[in-house]
Amino acid sequence: MTSEESDRILRAALEEDLAEAGDITSQATVEAEAVASAIVVARSPGCIAGIDLALRVFQIVDDGLAIEASVDDGAVVPAGARLGRVTGRARSLLAAERVALNFLAHLSGVATATRALVDRVEGTGATIMETRKTTPGLRVLEKMAVRAGGGRNHRLGLFDAVLIKDNHIAAVGSVGEAVRKARAHVGDDIRVEVEIDRIDQLEDAITAGADIVMLDNMAPDELRAAVQLIDGRCLTEASGRITLETVRAVAETGVDMISVGWITHSAPALDVALDFEA
Repeated sequence: MTSEESDRILRAALEEDLAEAGDITSQATVEAEAVASAIVVARSPGCIAGIDLALRVFQIVDDGLAIEASVDDGAVVPAGARLGRVTGRARSLLAAERVALNFLAHLSGVATATRALVDRVEGTGATIMETRKTTPGLRVLEKMAVRAGGGRNHRLGLFDAVLIKDNHIAAVGSVGEAVRKARAHVGDDIRVEVEIDRIDQLEDAITAGADIVMLDNMAPDELRAAVQLIDGRCLTEASGRITLETVRAVAETGVDMISVGWITHSAPALDVALDFEA
């Protein structure tokens, strides 16, 4: 993502909050010439993502503000950790505060959820990935947060990889036919993945040319059997109802990847705040 692209997202969020009138509360209560210094802090422990974006929000509001990051994305911090500092016109700090913290809290929540899963599967060789279950308009930022948390990104969208799901198969008639059609359409430069929910679909998927087989909602015993049958002929991805409690057992079956939708669509926001210094 370029700085121009991220700025468009940040500016849209500021426009939603400030509109044309701006921060009328601060205008009414804070003197125009008042200056302040404020610290961005983590109220709870977690993995940080989006600190530079959050600080950039302050500069978009007022390019006279001085900003300083105290941590990098990917840092795992304790409660009370200082994440950054902003100094300048108090009205500007207050106008940017909520939008900046919203981005930082949400993206750090995604990174923290990802980090927890990554830590659970350490040593197994399995990679944690997100899905396309992302917030509209924020996908690229959320995928950045997954990387900050130690995960790897799945496809960016419908445009950059083939993922044949159950409704595609229902429309075509069979797993093998869907994979063959996809491979003929995109050639060898774009990966083809197919979702299956029964082991007896495996051979058709592999012989038709699938690069990745997504093993959907399978129990660990089924996953282990599928991995053995595949025997390295294609990559494997486990998906469906993955939790912190179950992810280790899934990883130990030998799958290459584990995709988890909730790390983007339901990850709890990290508790962050902006504290004005005396």
